[in-house]
Amino acid sequence: MGWAVDTRPSPRFPQGGGACDSGAALRAGARRPYLSPTVTEILFYHLQHQPLERVLPTLVERSLERGWQAAIQAASEERLSALDDQLWTYADESFLPHGTDREPDPASQPVVLTLREANPNGASIRFLVEGADLPADAESYARICILFDGSDQDALLRAREQWRQAKEAGHAVAYWQQDESGRWNKKA
Repeated sequence: MGWAVDTRPSPRFPQGGGACDSGAALRAGARRPYLSPTVTEILFYHLQHQPLERVLPTLVERSLERGWQAAIQAASEERLSALDDQLWTYADESFLPHGTDREPDPASQPVVLTLREANPNGASIRFLVEGADLPADAESYARICILFDGSDQDALLRAREQWRQAKEAGHAVAYWQQDESGRWNKKA
């Protein structure tokens, strides 16, 4: 599948301050091409030197800086509860405002934690952890990030299956791996 180019302003990638803001060109009113709404960027993060609890908050912070709402989907109640606690306490000087989809008015939350496939806050980005399934409406997201433990053979096999599913669906996929210093390197 090739790239579909459309030069209309995108609600998924707003001009000025959004994910496609290239600085002066956009501030001057230039329109940037963007991917067709049916193509989602799916990023695979192979965790090897830092745990999920350290990596996820940074990725979520970057998403919020772009003006994106985020959804984080786990596969178990235990992981969801741990992430809920972690996002409040991951740094002494900071926290990530969030809620779960079981709390009142999840649509008002910048970050929603869930076990379900629904998108209660209209998120532009979805984080899948613990082998959570690709959502049936994957094309409705600007980006999906799949974070998996590189030391867990089952997690590796699950990520490979998700890679295959994403490619077959025609999404743009990329694979990122940590080096010894914790820096991310794009491998595919």
